[in-house]
Amino acid sequence: MSQQHSPSGSPPTEAAVATVAAPRRDWWRDAVIYQVYPRSFADSNGDGMGDLEGVRSRLPYLRDLGVDAVWLSPFYASPQADAGYDVADYRAVDPMFGNLLDADALIRDAHELGLRIIVDLVPNHSSDQHEWFRRAVAEGPGSPLRDRYHFRPGKGKNGELPPNDWESIFGGPAWTRVTEPDGTPGEWYLHLFAPEQPDFNWEHPAVGDEFRSILRFWLDMGVDGFRIDVAHGLVKADGLPDLGTHDQLKLLGNDVMPFFDQDGVHEVYRQWRQILDEYSGDRIFVAEAWTPTVERTALYVRPDELHQAFNFQYLGTDWDAKELRTVIDRTLESMRPVGAPATWVLSNHDVTRHATRFANPPGLGTQIRTAGDRALGLRRARAATLLMLALPGSAYVYQGEELGLPDVVDLPDEVRQDPAYFRGEGQDGFRDGCRVPIPWTRAGSSYGFGAGGSWLPQPAGWGELSVEAQTGVPGSTLELYRSALSARRSQPDLGAGDAVEWLRAPEGVLAFRRGEFVCVANTGGEAVTTPAYGRLLLASGEITEADGEAKVPADTTVWWTTG
Repeated sequence: MSQQHSPSGSPPTEAAVATVAAPRRDWWRDAVIYQVYPRSFADSNGDGMGDLEGVRSRLPYLRDLGVDAVWLSPFYASPQADAGYDVADYRAVDPMFGNLLDADALIRDAHELGLRIIVDLVPNHSSDQHEWFRRAVAEGPGSPLRDRYHFRPGKGKNGELPPNDWESIFGGPAWTRVTEPDGTPGEWYLHLFAPEQPDFNWEHPAVGDEFRSILRFWLDMGVDGFRIDVAHGLVKADGLPDLGTHDQLKLLGNDVMPFFDQDGVHEVYRQWRQILDEYSGDRIFVAEAWTPTVERTALYVRPDELHQAFNFQYLGTDWDAKELRTVIDRTLESMRPVGAPATWVLSNHDVTRHATRFANPPGLGTQIRTAGDRALGLRRARAATLLMLALPGSAYVYQGEELGLPDVVDLPDEVRQDPAYFRGEGQDGFRDGCRVPIPWTRAGSSYGFGAGGSWLPQPAGWGELSVEAQTGVPGSTLELYRSALSARRSQPDLGAGDAVEWLRAPEGVLAFRRGEFVCVANTGGEAVTTPAYGRLLLASGEITEADGEAKVPADTTVWWTTG
């Protein structure tokens, strides 16, 4: 007799939810961390922009989803030239998001619900409206504050050329010339991103002193850790040497650059780790470190430095069994010697959502402008999620991926706000597509995001992907996530660890065992037959079992337990 199984979708039990609140030592080694992009999560005051009070109101949803921690993208005081990654005051909340009392209330409520709060920290650069930078420009050449940034005289007869040939990640030169107080063209300053984001000079002791103070400010507020933006960028090579080439973005990720992944960054993080270890509560650092190899990423998570580093090599891997196995093996092998957990991530606020990436042909990278085959993309995204959550280590979930949201690829040009979009070269500038506010209800203003519309337009039909539309619906993507996170908590062989036991499998299929747990992921275009490894826990699509075998459809992942 054969038995057909639909993808499971039961809400977590009360017992599963209750375990969220239980404190665990080294919780971060197998944590599922949910990224909130505050401006697009929930709007409490109807101004069309998400805010901290909106996030606070939705914390019970995140608890019930089954995540361990919430990572908040920047909410600091900022002119918003790069969506808050241009910070004017690291100890203040931007009024569009609320105030420090709102941040305090959010942290307290999260802790009462058993959730931890990780905040973004932006140490590579500040806003050009930061007090240090404004004074540095106003005081003119020779100002001591200019030494806290990278001010240099220009090249050429009259200093009309940039100090070196570095290019901005957002396109164009990485240097902008200031107008001096007397009205004449003057020195140039370095900005690896937008001109409104001048890079700090981490060779200056005042910069390190300031950020150690900032760390203590937020740790005293009760945050559980920091995600470090551009963690690989703080230290620049001595003398700021020319690269000698154009199209420098094509080199990123392939070699150590004079402005990225310099060895000097590690001393900064050793000092930070000493501060963090003074505080109780098992608090953590997470590095956003784009490095050429996972081996170099591992240097950031040595025992006396940071706790985790994002695995961008995994995020950029196509839905292909052979490629996935290679990056999984290499990641685990690289992290094992330093004793750090691997991390796994499929989407974030800077890349095309994986439901859209996987809807398109392979090899297009992480910024894609076409919708592709929506049904195929969702099927693969669901399968990829179960694969990710089955791997040893920690996993990151980007808001809305639990709803199966696609990227919004057809935003009108006039509504786009990604600063890279307005600079002719550099990053593709289409990050707004993954930042469209998420839908909470089937109908109503902005589908429940807020009472006053949304800062980016939401697509028609967004309501059918909403939390309301998917809650309690067996097989919905939301219920698949809830069931997966509940099972991950209840299965002792899931979560922390540093190895998998690969099993024989047909071409295009990944199969591995972790104790009594078995995961099979079919990345191919045809159904395959595999052993039915035990009691079915969960599947991302419909499977059929008969006589000890299972028929696994294309683009489907299955979890079994032999216990």
